[in-house]
Amino acid sequence: MISKLMAGIYWLISKVMLFWHTVWDSILPDHRVLSTNWQWVLAIVFLVITVRVVLFPIFVKQIKSQRAMQAIQPKMKELQEKHKGDRETLQKEVMKLYQEEKVNPLMGCLPMFLQIPVFIGLLHVLRHLRPGQSEHQQTLYGWTVKEFESAVDARLFDAPIVAKFSSSAADLLKIDASSTAVKIVAAILVALMITTTYLTQRQMIKKTGWNSDPQQRMIQKFMLYGIPFFTLTSGWYFPIGVIIYWVTNNAITLGQQYWVLHKYPPPANANTTTTPFKAGGKQTADAKQPSGFGALFSKAREQAAAQQRTNGKGGPVKATGVKANGAKANGAAPEPAGPSRAPKPGAKPINPKKGGAAKRQSG
Repeated sequence: MISKLMAGIYWLISKVMLFWHTVWDSILPDHRVLSTNWQWVLAIVFLVITVRVVLFPIFVKQIKSQRAMQAIQPKMKELQEKHKGDRETLQKEVMKLYQEEKVNPLMGCLPMFLQIPVFIGLLHVLRHLRPGQSEHQQTLYGWTVKEFESAVDARLFDAPIVAKFSSSAADLLKIDASSTAVKIVAAILVALMITTTYLTQRQMIKKTGWNSDPQQRMIQKFMLYGIPFFTLTSGWYFPIGVIIYWVTNNAITLGQQYWVLHKYPPPANANTTTTPFKAGGKQTADAKQPSGFGALFSKAREQAAAQQRTNGKGGPVKATGVKANGAKANGAAPEPAGPSRAPKPGAKPINPKKGGAAKRQSG
């Protein structure tokens, strides 16, 4: 059953690629430009575009589902505190909350799961494109012999799209490929794949913030660092055509996320941290601490309020080291209370030195 299903996926992927190859072959010149067969490269690019157009409504539902999950985080936290230590009851209450709020936590992963068969199908088809195959093998999945041979010989900057970084010298010799060209092109594409994979996750987390729930934050960290690490370790074994698919898919994801995140902005939520982006940041939108002079004055007001509560008096209380007007005392003695020593209007000013000397003479 599974083998028949996958054979159908291989056939469908091949048909979409061959369709776009026919389209671009009728538009572009029938020879290499910049050592590249752009008909086949664009066939892979538009395979991605076709898949993303089909999945776009599901992608929008994914974003809405993530928004709904963020909106119910306060209720989730209440349930976790209420049923702390009772895992079974907590799970029942969480499922009940999902039903009441009409939230499906699996919807957030659905687009990625639906793209996995496409990725596997393309990987299988490109690995199937090998020289020396019999005519029966060449015509599998709806290919003609001419299309098969053209795809095997297709190149991106002189690197065959069916080659990979780890291809042996014997395999490259069969398709008349340069090992240097293959390794350079493959390395650049793998670097782009890692970078764009990281940026797609960073874009989402930077906009929505880090989740305060430890399990959800762990998932976010895995998506941010784990998947790029997977692409780093496995990208060297992917054919160049598959890496083209991955980089194109990430680029489209960045554009779609930018549009959706601006059209459906994330809700204000106290359970997520704010920018600037910092992995695992602890500062929240509702708990920003003042700094500098703001922190000094805030501390002084807290001390004054605490002293008022202690004394039980309603009058103003001087905070230690801080004047009533908010200036720092710097250890100066407080001004004595009493009548003002300022001269009255029109009165002759008194020189304190002369006055003091006169008093000593008279004495």
